[in-house]
Amino acid sequence: MINEPVADVQSSPDWRNIPVNRVGIRGIRHPMIFEDFTPSRGLTRQHVVARFDMLVNLPQNVKGTHMSRFVEILNEEETVLSVATIPHWLDTMVERLHATYGSLQVNFPYFVKKFAPISKAASLMDYDISIHGVMENGICQTYVTIVVPVTSLCPCSKEISDYGAHNQRSHVTVTVRAAPTLSLMEIIQLVESKASCELFGILKRTDEKAVTERAYDNPKFVEDMVRDVATSLDQLETVKGYKISSENFESIHNHSAFAEIDRLWVGKDESRLKHEHIERMKEEACC
Repeated sequence: MINEPVADVQSSPDWRNIPVNRVGIRGIRHPMIFEDFTPSRGLTRQHVVARFDMLVNLPQNVKGTHMSRFVEILNEEETVLSVATIPHWLDTMVERLHATYGSLQVNFPYFVKKFAPISKAASLMDYDISIHGVMENGICQTYVTIVVPVTSLCPCSKEISDYGAHNQRSHVTVTVRAAPTLSLMEIIQLVESKASCELFGILKRTDEKAVTERAYDNPKFVEDMVRDVATSLDQLETVKGYKISSENFESIHNHSAFAEIDRLWVGKDESRLKHEHIERMKEEACC
């Protein structure tokens, strides 16, 4: 009885003759080690629990995919993931499932230790990360999405008010077509540098004074946020294309302000030329 063969129903032929574009598992949670690299910090490794979506295509003549193989891939060895290793994971998936298309999406919180500006009190900030790799006929594209919470202060409110200005917490969401050497930390720091002020987990009274005044001295419309981030992303060789959105959770309205720039598939050279043209126009205007 033990040695009797078990029928492989998934591999049986299917008479409907319809291919399935994507099939697999979604929402499986699994521990992993995420690796990131920046010149200032070197290689960092962080243990996280991530949510995985793992999908492949299915030929028209096969009844079903082997769902257990996705889980086996995660459990065969310690799961170490980085932007650079996404193609390796996709290669493994499509080879194991005999597919020509693979999609791997990984969502997880990424924690960064930050220090308050005056007291230097240490605390952790969390950022929502999504890494999505797609492989088709051996060609791989990797997309990285980072949600960066920041502070924005309204330039109009500051200009027209006798004292004070309304500010709010904002979410800047950046999606990039990533080169293998893309650094999450570099993108996070870039976005925070373009906000009215960055956020911290712990602020003492002296810190609260400092960040409030910093935001007041650096007002930004939601449009300013996305344009300033776009200008800097155009200079990064690790970014092949990008989409940036900023949502301000308004403190004086019951709605959000929103702006988005979508150059995910616009050539970087074209974007850079536009910015160079704008800078030339500014210089000519000054003269």
